[in-house]
Formats: sequence, C-alpha cells, structure tokens
Amino acid sequence: MKARIKFKKSGALRFIGHLDVMRFFQKAMRRAGIPIAFTKGYSPHMIMSFASPLGIGHSSDSEYFDIELKEAVSGREAVKRLNEVMVEGMEVVSFRQIGEEKKMTGMAIVAAAEYLTTLKKGSLPDNWKEKISEFLAQPEIRIRKQTKRSENEVDIKPLIYKLEVTENCFYMQVAAGSVQNLKPELVMEAFCRFLEVEWETVDFHHHRLEMYADVGNGSGRELKSLEDMGWEMEIETA
Repeated sequence: MKARIKFKKSGALRFIGHLDVMRFFQKAMRRAGIPIAFTKGYSPHMIMSFASPLGIGHSSDSEYFDIELKEAVSGREAVKRLNEVMVEGMEVVSFRQIGEEKKMTGMAIVAAAEYLTTLKKGSLPDNWKEKISEFLAQPEIRIRKQTKRSENEVDIKPLIYKLEVTENCFYMQVAAGSVQNLKPELVMEAFCRFLEVEWETVDFHHHRLEMYADVGNGSGRELKSLEDMGWEMEIETA
C-alpha cells in the first residue's frame, strides 16, 4: 500500500535544504509509529520519495512525499500522530492512499506548480502591474538558465502558464517536474530585466501554493492537485 503525505513548510525551516527535510521526516516516521516499509538488503532504508524539492528560502503550503506502508493505517490518525512530533514550521496536512503503479508517484506525475511572490527588497516602476500583459505578449521570453552541467539561454514563455497580480503580489503557475521545470526566480528575473530594473537591486520571496499533475491525456492541459490524486485512508472496524 502506498500513501502520499502533504505538508507545509514555513518560518525558519524554509532555510533548511531538501536532504535535511528528508532526514527530518525519516525520524518523524519512527517517532509517530507510522508502519513505513523498508528496502531489502544489507543497508535497508525507508521507501520514501519527494515530488519536487523546494528551493532554499521558499515557504510552502503544499509539499509532498510518497511512502510505502507495511500495513493499513487511518489517514486521520496518521496526520494526528505526525503533527504531534512536528517542530514549528512543519505541519502535516493530509495522508492519502495512492495507486500502486510506479508511474503514479508524485515525482513522476508532477507537471506544474503555483506560487505567490512578494517583493522583499528594492522597488519596481509604478506601472509594473500594467507591464505584465506586455511582458507576456512578447513572442519569446529569453533568459539564461543554469543547470548542474551547463548554462544556456532558453525561451521560458511556454513554461509560464499564468502570471497575474493578486493583492499587490505576483501569482504564477509554471511548469514543474523532471520533464520541464521553471523556477519562479527565473520568471521574476526575466520580468525585472523587461522593466529595465537591475536584478541585483531587488529580492523576492516565493511561497509555493500547490503542485499539480496533468490529467489532460494529450487533449490539452488539465491540472489536478497531487493531493486530489489520492483518496482518504480509513480502517474498517467491526
């Protein structure tokens, strides 16, 4: 049986990296008594995979990781027990059963993410809100994108699904996952360069709102949250 866990990350803990988050939840699983399965062999480890690691300094309402269970457990009880061993800045939101297929893991199906971005340092021109439509109307939005192996200039326009103003903040929905992935920092860098604002003079905070799978089956993009791809886990009692 496989389960998907959704959690929030905020406060000072937004500055810890992905490996530390993974180690934290490994300890939390033991402390909460969650019957997680282990790999076989000389060095067994918990069967656990994260959907899309969050950037350092970002906060989030919707982080996900999948686990394999040795036995059934009540989702509500699992959430309760896990939150009893959480620290400030971490909160488990849901614990849902997912399909057994390997292709249905969060890591494999995540296709988009949405963010709320706020300006922390510096300033933008007074008309920055009106400039968003002009920015998106460009035939291309080119920016230098750095990977582990190289740095290339790419057109990120096809990877920006939405970019709007929400209560004086930027709301964006962008491609995410192993196939195509766009960090919110690159969107803001491209927009600032479009406004002719020096990138080094501004700083933004990015808050991840949700992560989605694309269930459109080739007939156009149709996004569904990773949480909604699972279902409630209940244990039947006599």
